Amino acid sequence: MVKEFSYRGIPQQELENMSLEKLFQLFNSRQRRSLTRGITDDKRKLIEEIKAAKAGKLKNPIKTHCRDLIVLPYMVGVPVNVFSGKEFVPVHIKTEMIGHYLGEYVITNKRVSHGAPGVGASRSSLYVPLK
Repeated sequence: MVKEFSYRGIPQQELENMSLEKLFQLFNSRQRRSLTRGITDDKRKLIEEIKAAKAGKLKNPIKTHCRDLIVLPYMVGVPVNVFSGKEFVPVHIKTEMIGHYLGEYVITNKRVSHGAPGVGASRSSLYVPLK
């Protein structure tokens, strides 16, 4: 049996049909503040591209540097490539992501794997054999 997703007790279908004012009341204060302060031009362009991709009019993948866009219910099901600082990482928007930022799903740093010390790295590395 598949578990049905609900955001704060409201199912996915009702969230898509809900007006933005009622949806804002469900969000946390940080998300409400971000959405009510206005949508900049780059976010507006991304939202239009997501709507076009959802309608099937867009065939190229959506690439964006906008990591601070909050996922809204009508964006579910669209793949978006989000910039991590070095490369574009594909993110498929799911229902569980509603109310979160796009940047939360793309990590900006990676694990550092240090190599062996080289000559001149420190005073003690002078005595490391170079075989």
